[in-house]
Amino acid sequence: MRILTLALLLGLAALLIYAEGDLPDRADPSSPANTHVAPEYIALAEERVGTPNVVSAVLADFRSYDTLGETAVVLTAGMAIAITLSFRRPNDGSV
Repeated sequence: MRILTLALLLGLAALLIYAEGDLPDRADPSSPANTHVAPEYIALAEERVGTPNVVSAVLADFRSYDTLGETAVVLTAGMAIAITLSFRRPNDGSV
């Protein structure tokens, strides 16, 4: 069973490394994120939201529902962890 798990994980790692070659560089100014979306957000940030901080404008106005969803997911995960850790096994003396 461990060999099968190891083989699956190695296959997944190889697939991810192979797919990473098609991604644009992080600092590439001609990547789609930097040429299509970012200039529009920067131009509308101060005009629509009224704040010079572009990050706050994007998170609070343009992507507010997405940010709310991410917050709900993190809250749900935290509650699930807290509930899971609150359960205790009965101590009946057996191991």
